Amino acid sequence: MAFEITRDLSTQDVTIETPVGEATSKKIAGKKLGLVPILRAGLGMVDGILRMIPAAKVGHVGLYRDPETLKPVEYYVKLPKDVHERELIVIDPMLATGGSAIDAITSIKKRGATSIKLMCLVAAPEGVAAVQMAHPDVDIFLAAMDEKLNEKGYIVPGLGDAGDRLFGTK
Repeated sequence: MAFEITRDLSTQDVTIETPVGEATSKKIAGKKLGLVPILRAGLGMVDGILRMIPAAKVGHVGLYRDPETLKPVEYYVKLPKDVHERELIVIDPMLATGGSAIDAITSIKKRGATSIKLMCLVAAPEGVAAVQMAHPDVDIFLAAMDEKLNEKGYIVPGLGDAGDRLFGTK
């Protein structure tokens, strides 16, 4: 997914030294990138993306979903200070109602970001539609689109709570 989300960026040739000689490779040219995982589940995707894009800076947006209203509640935001110069990739494994993604993107835009993409592993059609409605300028990259949301706002069939699965909590 990290390859797909960055494939439209321009590249430049670079020479690298391998254990047995030199090789010509490509690196992203000119564009500063930033990764913004939505805490806490988004953290599980950061290391893999950084292996492919090691120069990316990492910010964080902390949100949790109120279990009664299903609305996101922001508790933390820390972004690179040059956020207005970066192409940001907001990362959250699950896109259910879209509320967290919408609020995270809104929060990032309020702080000066103008170029944002959203990367999720599993989504529900309702969440995709909500993000597209709220932020039509943000491209969404998904690994899978599931059927729907249930009455609790969970993706069906989905994977359950990604943060709980990642960190072994309940």
